[in-house]
Amino acid sequence: MSQNFRLNRRLLLQSGLILGSSAMLARPLAAQTPVKVAGIHGSPVENAWNSVLHKALQDAAAEGVIEYTFSEGVAGPDYPRAMREYAEQGAKLIIGETFPVENQAREVAGEYPDTSFVMGSSGGPAGSNFGTFGTWNYDGAYCAGMLAGKMTKSNVVGSVGAMPIPEINLLINAFAEGVKAVNPDAKHLISWIGTFFDPPKAREAGLAMIDAGADILFGERIGTADAAKERGIKSVGSLIDYTPMYPDTVFANALWGFRPILNAALADVAAGTPTGKDYTAFGLMKEGGSDIAYTKGVAGDEAEAAMEKVRADIKSGAFEVPQNFDEPK
Repeated sequence: MSQNFRLNRRLLLQSGLILGSSAMLARPLAAQTPVKVAGIHGSPVENAWNSVLHKALQDAAAEGVIEYTFSEGVAGPDYPRAMREYAEQGAKLIIGETFPVENQAREVAGEYPDTSFVMGSSGGPAGSNFGTFGTWNYDGAYCAGMLAGKMTKSNVVGSVGAMPIPEINLLINAFAEGVKAVNPDAKHLISWIGTFFDPPKAREAGLAMIDAGADILFGERIGTADAAKERGIKSVGSLIDYTPMYPDTVFANALWGFRPILNAALADVAAGTPTGKDYTAFGLMKEGGSDIAYTKGVAGDEAEAAMEKVRADIKSGAFEVPQNFDEPK
């Protein structure tokens, strides 16, 4: 397994977050016949969340592990149809997201018992062939919150989110808890943009929070860092590493990788093992599926040392970040 870290001034996490727990995350060897996999992306693949899935699938295809085809920008009403079409075309594994069509997606899976569906979902798995996963990079968000809590000068931080669904609530609540752990007096603002992909709207939400006093923004949505850059404040990214794009603005990122989840699902498909299970755990920090990347020196040695202690404890299992799926207050 490759571990592509560059430990100089930055803790940069590369190539899909394949780290730690090698037995659990072992990359499957390319089969003689690649598995036919379809990706159904509800947003354009440049959207952060979709880009993580898309990159992992592209990498697996480049290695000869899978044969990959995909659709992007598939609206909720069209999603069940896309699932059926790929199943009819012979896809053995379909990867996507069913947040707006949870019930319909499970109905489709029931119609195609020989096709495995592994979907980002707020619900649980169903039957033998409908698996789910959550984007649980909340450990990294908590660690980033610890840095932000020590850095804020106005004692106000803000988070821009898509909509208050459980796993986004989990992420933003974890960031807020990280801030609170080191700065109990800090105020946390929250703004929802009502969609998964609208960078201009996320930028406007960020600007409004800056006007309300926030001097650090957590960008659960793309576009938040644009507001921070425009006003000369710092920002935290989510899912991917935004620092190269915003080197003077984004100082930390709560990263998440899909490849460990994909590997686990592919192993089950290859073995003929039922895929109707929850694959979320493969994306947790202690399992090597997520982490924090940050620019050393920005938050200061004391704040970074305290955060690194917690980070090590998360990885060892000595500390568990609180899970709160309620809508942030």
